[in-house]
Amino acid sequence: MASKGGPGDEVADLLASFRQVAESGQAELASVRDATKAMRSLVAADVSLARSALGRTLAFTAVAIVLGVVAGLMLVSALVFGTSRWLGLPLWASFLLLGVLCALATAFAGWRAVRYFDHTRMKATRRQLARLGIGELSEHTPDPASAQSARDATESMPTTGSHGEPVKDKQGIDITPP
Repeated sequence: MASKGGPGDEVADLLASFRQVAESGQAELASVRDATKAMRSLVAADVSLARSALGRTLAFTAVAIVLGVVAGLMLVSALVFGTSRWLGLPLWASFLLLGVLCALATAFAGWRAVRYFDHTRMKATRRQLARLGIGELSEHTPDPASAQSARDATESMPTTGSHGEPVKDKQGIDITPP
């Protein structure tokens, strides 16, 4: 026949349970702290790498641009010579023809650059962060549980206030819709 423990045993068991819960909580807090430190170290290393890479990228980009311009000038001068000699065009007509072709290519490249630059605004990310209540657009997007599209909400948001001034956030900064 087993004997029942007294009230002292129940209190001891309860205290032991509290200690286990406290130890589990401390262990979890320590793991969160370690994960946060690791993430901070990772971000710092990544930013340092990006900063270093940016400088080198700019230097090599400058060299590439200079050498590209020199190569382009050499090519255009050879084409001017070739068109005037082989096609029998006067020198001014050769320059004009190649100048027009270069201007058209420049306009096309500029148009494409502007189109691609629009992707740097990170529209989808800004909309999703706003939907979570983060960022300047948060007051203009539906709640995360809503079925309404964040894209529709931000595309239909007003860009000017009642007096024609730009829409501002709580801090008085102009809101740029995505």
